[in-house]
Amino acid sequence: MMFKVGLGFDSHRLVAGRPLIIGGVNIPSVVGCQAHSDGDVLIHALIDALLGAAGLGDIGQKFPETDLAYKNISSLELLRRVMAEIKASGLAVVNADTLVILERPKLAPFIAQMKEHLCPLLDLQPSSLGIKAKTAEGMGEIGSGQAVEAWATTLLTG
Repeated sequence: MMFKVGLGFDSHRLVAGRPLIIGGVNIPSVVGCQAHSDGDVLIHALIDALLGAAGLGDIGQKFPETDLAYKNISSLELLRRVMAEIKASGLAVVNADTLVILERPKLAPFIAQMKEHLCPLLDLQPSSLGIKAKTAEGMGEIGSGQAVEAWATTLLTG
């Protein structure tokens, strides 16, 4: 049996007039992610971790922001497409661990909903998907509410 580990990262500026979608959940907020797609920072980090573990490139190569086909697309759909490639490669996700760093709003009340969206797509039980929410303690662009970032690690087997 073979194991492959992937690491993913994503960040976005926060701007007025955009929805804040994280983990497939629309989070009530006065700001959202400035992005070509829906800007779901958590799913983007997960996608990069999955693609990296499988040796399939990165999110920018698969879904370039210069392609209008991906304008405002749901990141859940992008994750569906990536998981189809993962499965076609003979790989399966063993587990994933993620971290979202956002000063406000607080994400803890939405983590269960995020898992409801993500676990079926990843073919994981909730106990195999970690989603942690942290703040930057008021430091830097994240701490001042100007940005959000996410990190993800994945373990694949095949």
